[in-house]
Parts: sequence; C-alpha cells; structure tokens
Amino acid sequence: MGFDKAKAIRAAEKYLAQNKISSAIQEYCRIVEHDAEDFNAFNTLGDLYARIDKKQEALACFKRVAEHYRQQGFALKAIAVYKKITRLESATPEVANALALLYEQQGLLVDARAQYLQVADFYARDGQTREALEVLRRIANLDPNNIQIRLRLAESFLAEGLNDLAAEAFIEAGDRLLARNEHEKALDAYTKALTWQPHSHAALQGLISTHSALGTADEAAEVLERAAGTRPGDLELRVMLVNAYIEAENAQAAEVAVRQLASHDPSSFSFFFDVARLHLQQGNVNEAVRVLADIIETALSSRQEETLLPLLQEALARDPEQVEALRLLVRLYSWQRDDDNLRIALENLAETTETLGLEDEEREALTQLVRLAPLEFRYRERLEALGGAVETFDEQSSTEFSGATGNSGGGGDNNDEIPTFESFMLPDEPFALPAGEASAPASTTPETDAASQFEWNTVEPPAPAYQADASASFADLNDDLTNSAGASFEAPAAAEPPPAFVSPDAGAHASSALALELESVDFYLEQGYADIARDTLDMLERQYGPQPVLAERRQRLAAAAAHASPVETQEAPEAVEFEFQFDASAAAATPAATEPERAEINAPPEIVNAAGIENAFAFDDSPAPAATTVPSPATVASSSPVVAAQPDAPPTGIDPGLAAIFDEFREAVEEEQPLQDGDFETHYNMGLAYKEMDLLDQAVEEFQNAAGMVAPADGTPRYLHCCNLLGHCFMSKGVPRAAAIWFKKGLDAPGHTEDEYQALRFELGTAYEQMGDLSKAIDTFTEVYGIDVSYRGVSEKLRDLQAQQAAIKQ
Repeated sequence: MGFDKAKAIRAAEKYLAQNKISSAIQEYCRIVEHDAEDFNAFNTLGDLYARIDKKQEALACFKRVAEHYRQQGFALKAIAVYKKITRLESATPEVANALALLYEQQGLLVDARAQYLQVADFYARDGQTREALEVLRRIANLDPNNIQIRLRLAESFLAEGLNDLAAEAFIEAGDRLLARNEHEKALDAYTKALTWQPHSHAALQGLISTHSALGTADEAAEVLERAAGTRPGDLELRVMLVNAYIEAENAQAAEVAVRQLASHDPSSFSFFFDVARLHLQQGNVNEAVRVLADIIETALSSRQEETLLPLLQEALARDPEQVEALRLLVRLYSWQRDDDNLRIALENLAETTETLGLEDEEREALTQLVRLAPLEFRYRERLEALGGAVETFDEQSSTEFSGATGNSGGGGDNNDEIPTFESFMLPDEPFALPAGEASAPASTTPETDAASQFEWNTVEPPAPAYQADASASFADLNDDLTNSAGASFEAPAAAEPPPAFVSPDAGAHASSALALELESVDFYLEQGYADIARDTLDMLERQYGPQPVLAERRQRLAAAAAHASPVETQEAPEAVEFEFQFDASAAAATPAATEPERAEINAPPEIVNAAGIENAFAFDDSPAPAATTVPSPATVASSSPVVAAQPDAPPTGIDPGLAAIFDEFREAVEEEQPLQDGDFETHYNMGLAYKEMDLLDQAVEEFQNAAGMVAPADGTPRYLHCCNLLGHCFMSKGVPRAAAIWFKKGLDAPGHTEDEYQALRFELGTAYEQMGDLSKAIDTFTEVYGIDVSYRGVSEKLRDLQAQQAAIKQ
C-alpha cells in the first residue's frame, strides 16, 4: 500500500493535539522521507525537535530549509530561518557568512557588517589570517568612505606578506582619494600599489589621472614608458602611454607611441587624430596636416569623415594657404560625392596654388573644375593659359579628383600625390585594411551599412514581476474572518498593474516558481492554516495574475472555512522572558504598572503556530479554522538560552595594526544605527518575514526601523501599517501595554480613512481589555459603537465588558 501523505498529516495533527510530540515527529519524519521537497514539513519538524530540546536534529532541518530559500532567491525567508538557527546555537562561520551575504543583498549594511565581523573573528582566532583579512576587506567595501581603514588594511596585508591583496587595497584607496580630489594622497597610494604590482593597469591608470590633475602628466609617462618597455606586447599599457604623452602635451613622443601601438594594433589608428589635434593646439599646422595625410585613406575607409573634417577645417583656419590641407579636403569631399563643397574646395586650391606659383597643382585643380562645371568658361580660359588639361587625367581618372566623374570614393590609391597610412608602417607588419573594404562603393551610406549588418529584435523584454506595496489600505483586513477572503498582510497592493509581456523562457520559469508556491498553499490548506493560505493566494494572484489553479485553491479555501471548527486548546509554554522596544517618551507618559499588570507583562504569550500567523490586522471573536499547535521557536530559544559568542580581546597571532582594525570595526558596529541602512521596503518586508516565522522580537525591531524611516504625515499609509503591525506583534507577545502605545500612535497619524481609524480603535480596545483596564476598554469600544454599531460584534463586546465592570463593583 502506498504512502498516504494526507493521512500522515492528520495523524501528526492528532498527536500534537494530544501533546504526543514524539509521535508527531515520527509522522513528520515519514512525510519528509517520502517527500524530500516538502520544506514546510521540514520547518515544522525542526520546530518539534527544538521543542523537545533535540538541537542537532532541529538544526539539520532548519539548515536545509534555509539553504533552499537562499538558493531560490527568497532572501527574507532565508534570513528568518537562519535567525532560528542562531537562537539554537552560537553562530558558526558558515551561518554568519550566509547571513552577511543575505543582509548585504537586502541593503542592511550594519547587520551585514556585524555578521562579517563574527566571521573575521573566527578566522583570526583559528590562525587563518589571510581569510580574516579578506573578510575585513569585504567589511571595508561596505563603507567606501572610510579610506583610512582601507589603507590600514593594506599595511596589514603587507605585514602578512599578502602583497597582491595589499596592492589591491592601495588601488581601491587611491580611487576613492582621487574621487575626493585628494590628489597627493591618491598619488602616494597608487605609487605604493605599483611597488608590488608594477604592471597593474588599474594603478597605472589611476597614476595618469592623478598626475593629470596635478599637471605632472610627464612623470606618469616616464613610469608608463618603463612599464611598456618591459612588456612590449601589452597593448593596454601602450594605450595608456599614448594618453599620458597626450596629457603631457608632448606631441612628438605621442606620435612615436601611436606608431608603435599601430604597428601591433592597426585598429588604433584613431589615436593619430589626437596627435593631430595636439599639434594644432600647439600651432604646428604643418605637422598636424602631415599626420592627417598619413591616415586619410584609412580614415575614409573606416568612415571617420566627421572626425577628419573638423581637423582639416581648423588647419585651414589657422593657415588658409596650407596646400596639403586643401588637397586632403578635396579628397574628403570627393569620397563623399559632395559636389558643392568639392567645387568650393577646388576653387580654393586653384586660387592658393596660383598665388603660390604652383602651376602643376593649379592645372590639376582646374582640370577637375572644368569637368565638374563645364559651363564655367573662366576655369577653361585659365586652364588653357596654363597649357591645357593634365595629359594623363583622361586616361587614369585620378583618384584625388574623382568626385564628379563617377569613380568610387573609396577605391582610389593616388600614392604619388597623397601618402597613405601604409607608407609609414613597419615593413614586416604592414597596416592594411581588410580585403574588399577599400573598394566599397561610395554610395554605401553608414545607414545602409548598418542595416545590412544588424537584424533588429522587436521583441520587448519581459516586464518586472508585480511588487508588493506596503502603502495599500489595510482597513478591509480588519473585517470578520469570514469576510476577509481578499486580505493579505504580507504584500498589500494599491492597484493591480496590467499583465506584462513575458517571453517563453520567462514564462517557463514563472510556471515553475508558481508550482512551488502552490505546494505551500496546499500544505496550509491541508493543515487548516486558512489565513496564511489566503495571504499566499493573494500574493500569487498579484504576481502572476488570475490563474485557474489559484481559483481552484480559493474554492477549497472557502469550503474549508465553511466547515471550520473552533480552535483546540493550545498548550501553554514554560515561562519565557520577553524583550521588546517601544517609544520611551510614550512609555514615560504611561502610569506606572501595578503589581498585577507587571505580572501580566511578564506572563508567557499564547503559542502561535510557527507555520501560520493570524491576520495582520484582524483580531476577531469569531471561530477560526482548526489548527494544530506547533511550538514557537521563541519558546525553545527562550527556555534554552544560548549566548552568542562575543569577541573578547583583539585576536592574537596577527600584527597590532590588524588588531586595531578589529577594534575600529567593532566600534563602528556598536555605534551605527541600523536605521541608516536599507530602505523602508526592506525593513518592512523583513519584519513580515520574521512575523511569519514567529520571530516576534526581530519582527518588532524591523517594523520599528521601518516606522523610523517614514513620517506620520507623508501622505502614505506606510507609518500606519507599521503602527498596526507593531501593535499586533506586541499583542502576540502578551504585552498589550506596548501594543496600546503603537495603536495610539497610529490613531494620531493624520490623513487616513475612517475605516482605518475604526480598525485601530477596535484593536486598542482589545489591548485595554487584555490589560484589565475595563474603563478605557469600554470607552474605546463605545467610540467604535458610536460610529458603527455592527462593527465586528462591538455591541456584544460592550455588554460583556459592562457586565464584568458591574460584577467587580459589586
């Protein structure tokens, strides 16, 4: 006979109701043995093991669940489960490192730093200095503005002989000093880095930038010249050397460096433009034109006309009679088949050569002008006066003046007139264009070229999944449980966005993720956890949109609610001490508690099922679906306290400088406030995850952090949400006085709906009732009654409280 999982779950629930924990554990062991992917069962099994003080077995279950959540990307759930682990045993390096990475992903940098420091302490005590220093470097990366720590880390790396790590630390410090315009200190850091990594590109680039800022780029060029000399094949070094000479405004050295670079990498010819530009800035027009003449054919073939043209125009602006520049300009317009500009350039060339007495050059220009504008008799007359057209022009179709004759703009090779880029390259490494590129038709435009090379993808990328919005209204969630089918405390949303386009791959991944989540919903339905099943369905519907499988689960949920039975008596735990945080100013204004009230505050709270949680905004007197009792991890951790290992003295076996760094990091962790890190959504969602795992102390801390990041009157319900959730957390902890403080804070927040205020009034009255303050409870419920006589059975509540008050007075 096959294994019946549902039957095993029912049996486990029955054993739990009878307080037969060992028998329930046996059933859950059977469940996970037959279904190794049921991580909810593993989580419940871990809770049960912790309840009977079998820590190792509990830890094995929790670690498996935490690793699953981490691998699936559920960072908040993973953090919550790891927190369970740390409450059972002192944090191990593996757990602390995993928590640090998860905190860092969520932007909780203070928490991440604290966990990394535990890992570093462990490595230091174990004599693994290199690993400890590496962790400290990760801590330093969390605080990029603390440059002194980074420099001291670098010195510690050197003291331990870790020269590569020291060089990296010096480079990182140099980069940050350079960004802050502390150039002298940055230069010192880069110089130290180069001592241990003389060919580090990052350090050399930083050196160039720093020297350029200081106006001493020639010194950087000297360093790069030596580095490039020892590594001639390192093209990136040669590129940096070119840039250094250009920054140093040494045009001659820059040209030599570019020629050396081009001999190894012909595609780097564009640096010649920088050299020509530098010559022009220094007034060396002839040198600039010479450089441009060397590369014009390559530049035109590479479609660099837009870069070449301004340089030629600037050269002619400085020296209008520069014949070579005019010839290059004619060549460029000829290539572009720009007849209008070609004619102007030819006229300027003819006039200039006439002025300078260069008859041969003038005849060539006039010959082309006659062909370009045959009706202009002045060109023909002047040409005849010079002896007629150039004899070889008709036969050879000169490439220099071929713009109007139909010759290809890119196919000319008039090597007698215009030096080509190949003429100056080394004989054994000629600079040549790819075959066929030089003969590309001039009619081919960049646009058509691009069109022939690319096939555009018109499919839009998938839109991001729907995100939870903590600013949605929560009043509707405080309705009777039988009318709250759409409630979700984990991720309420203000509006449903339209479905996003999803690619097939993304759709497959989404289907897989949805299937995993539905397994959790089925588990909640089977065990009677109606609230968390409903919340999960709401979240999935917002994320994936309406789905038949979700509708089917909702029908099962409605059927289960119709047959719900009262909650069975829950087992009371042993006495537990509770710590909580609330507004000190509000607490100070509260009258001192009487002895019975103090006893109530220190009393143990009701056990809340670890796999489920009450509706975040609804406390109702109506019967809830039957649920078995699973011990809270807080109960286990409190009854068997484990004190986390604290760093004692600075770790031994490492240099004093490293010990000082440990101390400084510890002080930073102790002094910094977590509120400065992360954002509201991160803390809010983290609080929801902790609350779901029944880690109420951590949930309270996160919700308080989130509340501190928003203003009560910021126009959103975020602050009100935090107040409401904090009140419910304290109610679950059995501390109604603290809950009342936060409910009142929510009522004092302006700008919300009457439904939201009504919900908070009801919860405040419930808190007063649990405190035993019947007068305030009656006053609060009377206010609720005055606004809505049918609100959540308030009339019956008032009659009961008034009867209790009357009985006490008698």
